[in-house]
Amino acid sequence: MALPGPLNRYLLLMAQEHLEFRLPEIKSLLSLFGGQFISNQGTYGKLWILLVVACGTPPQRGLTSGVMSAPRIRTGETLDRQSGSPFWILSIPSEEIARNLMKRTVCAKSIFELWGHGRSSEELYRSLRSYPVEKMVPFLHSDSTYKIKIHTFNKTLTQEEKVKRIDALEFLPFEGKVNLKKPQHIFSLLEDYGLDPNCIPENPHNVYFGRWIADGQRELIESYSVKKRHFIGNTSMDAGLSFIMANHGKVKENDIVFDPFVGTGGLLIASAHFGAYVYGTDIDYNTVHGLGKASRKNQKWRGPDENIRANLRQYGLEKYYLDVLVSDASKPSWRKGTYFDAIITDPPYGIRESTRRTGSQKEIPKGMEKCPESHVPVSLSYHLSDMFFDLLNFAAETLVLGGRLVYWLPVYTPETGTSLHICQTITLCYTKAITPSGRNISVG
Repeated sequence: MALPGPLNRYLLLMAQEHLEFRLPEIKSLLSLFGGQFISNQGTYGKLWILLVVACGTPPQRGLTSGVMSAPRIRTGETLDRQSGSPFWILSIPSEEIARNLMKRTVCAKSIFELWGHGRSSEELYRSLRSYPVEKMVPFLHSDSTYKIKIHTFNKTLTQEEKVKRIDALEFLPFEGKVNLKKPQHIFSLLEDYGLDPNCIPENPHNVYFGRWIADGQRELIESYSVKKRHFIGNTSMDAGLSFIMANHGKVKENDIVFDPFVGTGGLLIASAHFGAYVYGTDIDYNTVHGLGKASRKNQKWRGPDENIRANLRQYGLEKYYLDVLVSDASKPSWRKGTYFDAIITDPPYGIRESTRRTGSQKEIPKGMEKCPESHVPVSLSYHLSDMFFDLLNFAAETLVLGGRLVYWLPVYTPETGTSLHICQTITLCYTKAITPSGRNISVG
């Protein structure tokens, strides 16, 4: 397969957190723009080439005319096989796509228009001298202001060393004025000293120089932190992982997102932040209504306004709240039809929260004391395999065409196995080990 024509190159600076989820998040977000990834390996040595062919704008809910037409674009993505590196090079056709990517990602810190790179300073300078001047001029003219920042990974430089590196770039045609507080353009010199903090080389493995375009959404992890949330439970999902799951689900404005094991609604909050309308169910009456014992330290009982709706209100997202019901995921109360653009959930595994479902008198195992005929037991055991079988069936029946099911799957590493429904294909499956037992994020 032929590589795409000349494209602008961009440098992604990734966060060194949740490494297994970084690539699938970026792939999901780029495909959100209507792209399709095609891998092309074997020709370019140690580089992994991914092509994205975008055929048009994704359809929006409420549009009756179908997919809005857009020019065909082809996007190449070049990644080093050392996936632990925080520096990734993307080749994409426009700065607009780069900015859209950074409006969503929580795995990337920043993106830069790459002007040059090399394995040494000399290689970088040669690369910069070969970069087209006409692409530099709009940002270096005399009426502009700028500043240059130095970023190093796995090494700290003195101020004197930083100044020396900046002075070495004097051959670039900067004509504007330096403004360190509010520059119009920010340029960055980035140096990669590898991943081993116990063996830091004297010289960097790679050096990059480029124009800063935008930052990612890393601040969402702090602003939506569970520590500051009004209503929490024993298994409230970490804010960063919630946004990663929403990005895996390709959640967008006006989507309808459902969580059948909603708990305290952490996944609904992340989806609502991206403009989706959210709905959920849970078998636990006390959790849905915000009753019972509190999960916070030094607080015995939950307050009068501790509930999922209050959580969305806390972040100004209440308008996206549809409803949350007490319901058993093993016995869906939905009529046949496709309702949801995404199902994003974190099923219980029987560790911190028990796996249970409602049952009838006939289902009580032999040997157990039976309850009066008019009484229905609060819950029965709910085997994990049954739970995921029901979840996959439910998703197959209620997701719109092209909708995504995103869920955590408990596994014991290194041997893993994943169930599939005939109507679904697992497109992403990356492990986040939390103990000898781990969990997979599975996307169907």
